[in-house]
Amino acid sequence: MLRKKVRLAGIVYESLVNGPGMRRVFFAQGCSHGCKGCFNPSTHDFKSGKLMNTDELIEQIKSNPLITGITFSGGDPFEQAEEFSYMAGKIKTLGLNIWCYTGYTFEYILNNGQKFHWQNLVNNIDVLVDGKFEESKKNSTLKFRGSSNQRIIDVNASLISHKVVEIFYN
Repeated sequence: MLRKKVRLAGIVYESLVNGPGMRRVFFAQGCSHGCKGCFNPSTHDFKSGKLMNTDELIEQIKSNPLITGITFSGGDPFEQAEEFSYMAGKIKTLGLNIWCYTGYTFEYILNNGQKFHWQNLVNNIDVLVDGKFEESKKNSTLKFRGSSNQRIIDVNASLISHKVVEIFYN
């Protein structure tokens, strides 16, 4: 049964650095990757954060006409795929662009999509920034990602072409 609550570490109501344009950013609470040097280690504990009503969060998005997109970050949103896919489906009807950050690779998500309810989330996001943060590949000049192994993926184009289609930002 779909729960209409999501466990969040926090929300940034207006951000210009978590994807292009003015974005609302939802930080998932819970992450199993344990990346060394993670910029947000307080989001790792699955029991911390706050349970929030997803429908109320969506209504709040509607009240800000400056928002051009939504970003799911974390923690790892794929650890709560059912909840985030519900939100993404509702947000798509608002015509907003959706980005999602995950420590999983696009290929791993597709290969395990049905098992973990990940396919619905993938189908409702526009851009996926994938891969674990690797401290040895950290590069502060990269736009919208922390380490050079991470990819910015056009999800729809990748699903259609059956290969990863990356987006490059300067």
